[in-house]
Amino acid sequence: MKFAALVSGGKDSIFAIQKALEAGHEVTDLINIIPARDDSYMYHSINLHMVELISEASEIPLIQQESSGIKELELDDLTLALKKVDVDGVTVGAIESQYQANRVQKICDSLGLEVYSPLWHRDPEELLQEMAKVLDVRIVRVAADGMDESWLGRPINSTSIEQLKALNRRRMVHMAGEGGEYETVVLDAPFYKKRIEIVRSEIEWLGDQGTLNIIEAKLVDKT
Repeated sequence: MKFAALVSGGKDSIFAIQKALEAGHEVTDLINIIPARDDSYMYHSINLHMVELISEASEIPLIQQESSGIKELELDDLTLALKKVDVDGVTVGAIESQYQANRVQKICDSLGLEVYSPLWHRDPEELLQEMAKVLDVRIVRVAADGMDESWLGRPINSTSIEQLKALNRRRMVHMAGEGGEYETVVLDAPFYKKRIEIVRSEIEWLGDQGTLNIIEAKLVDKT
C-alpha cells in the first residue's frame, strides 16, 4: 500500500515508518502539523524544524500544515493536510493514546484512508529495545519526576532503557513517554539516506522540566 506518514520527528512516528517499509509498503509523503500552541492535545511542538531535515535525509517529500492548536478544532488542520496527498492510508506512531488514535481514525474514515499503527499497544520496554537497535534517538524534552537536566540529549540505548525501567518502578514514569514524560528526535534510521548531526544546541531548564533546543543541525554522509 501507499502511505503518508504523520511525523513529529520523534521516535514513535519514525519507527512506524520503518515498520511500514519493512512490511513492504511505500511511504510517499511526510505530514507534519505545526501547532500555534504548545499545549496542543494532538501535535508536538518541540524542534519541529528538524522534520525538514528528516525529509531531506530520507528523500521523502514533506507537507507541513499550520494549526490553531485548539482542542478539536485542530483536527480540521490534519484533514486539510491529508487532502493534499494521493495515498491509500496513513502511518501513525500511536502506542497508547486513545484520544489521538480515535481522532486520527475518524478523520481517515471520512477520507477513505486506512490507518497503519504498528506500535499500538506494544510492550513499551520491548518497543524501546527494538528502536534502539535501528534508530539514533535523542531525548530533547523531559517533564517527569526523576528526569533531570542530565537526560537532555541522552540517547535511547540499553543503559537509558534500564534507567527508564527503574523510573517506571519507582515513580510510574511511562517508559515510552506516553504520559508526556519525555520527547525525542531521531537523528538516523535505516531509511535515511544521510544521518543528521546536531551542530549547536542549548538547554532551557525551568525548574522541574526542560528542553534541548536544537539551534543548528546538518546532514552528513553515513559511514
